[in-house]
Amino acid sequence: RFARRITALTPMTLTGPAAGHAMLRTAADPSGTQVLGTFNNCSNGRTPWGTYLTCEENFADYFEGTDTPDAHQKRWGIKKGNGAKYRWHEHEERFDAAKHPNESNRYGWVVEIDPQDPASTPRKRTAMGRAAHEGAATALTNDGRAVIYMGEDSRFEYIYKFVSRDEVKPGGAAANRDLLDHGTLYVARFDDGGKVAWLPLVHGQGPLTADNGFTSQADVVINARRAGDLLKATPMDRPEDIEPNRVNGRVYVALSNNSSRKPSGTC
Repeated sequence: RFARRITALTPMTLTGPAAGHAMLRTAADPSGTQVLGTFNNCSNGRTPWGTYLTCEENFADYFEGTDTPDAHQKRWGIKKGNGAKYRWHEHEERFDAAKHPNESNRYGWVVEIDPQDPASTPRKRTAMGRAAHEGAATALTNDGRAVIYMGEDSRFEYIYKFVSRDEVKPGGAAANRDLLDHGTLYVARFDDGGKVAWLPLVHGQGPLTADNGFTSQADVVINARRAGDLLKATPMDRPEDIEPNRVNGRVYVALSNNSSRKPSGTC
């Protein structure tokens, strides 16, 4: 009775600060809140309240770009010739960026799914930022809030964490339905001596202002990569997995490779 198949055509809801933003609106969804499907899902993580988080990793490979991509599309790798890999745009035009430039912005999110309720609508949690996420592993703070550790399995991209504003409540998924819509997203900077600084990706703080194109928190989470660029986060060598250890409190990161790394580069 719990069996369910979730595909690139399963209706999903965008929640959090980016829901309804102009960059997420399309002809098929002028509200910017309803999306068809999730795809190229990589690792996932189980939450303490019984749901799981699945990650939309290399979503850019599914979109055919244009001859003249803008800076936003370039940063996400939406370019001409991408569509040749899977050819989805030949059968469904929403995967053609020339015709539907905002469709790709609706992917790259962490999707929360309740496996105990097959009739529930999966939710794309925009407060956790947009990225080519490899996984989402959950831990708890000493005061009971959720911490989600995430990385991008891409060369020279970043490691993130999201800390919920509220504590995890007893009562499972129903009691924590909106938990991941409110909190603070951080990006990691690794300093000399092995110390890590978690830099908040918060609108109005540091360079994340209107002068740099960030007029709201929605702009920050949609453009999380560029926000990390401006904060000078540490470019990583494809974080393949991040796992918090509940025994010793440490967080372990496995990096895949980066053949483009120069010896003089920061790592």
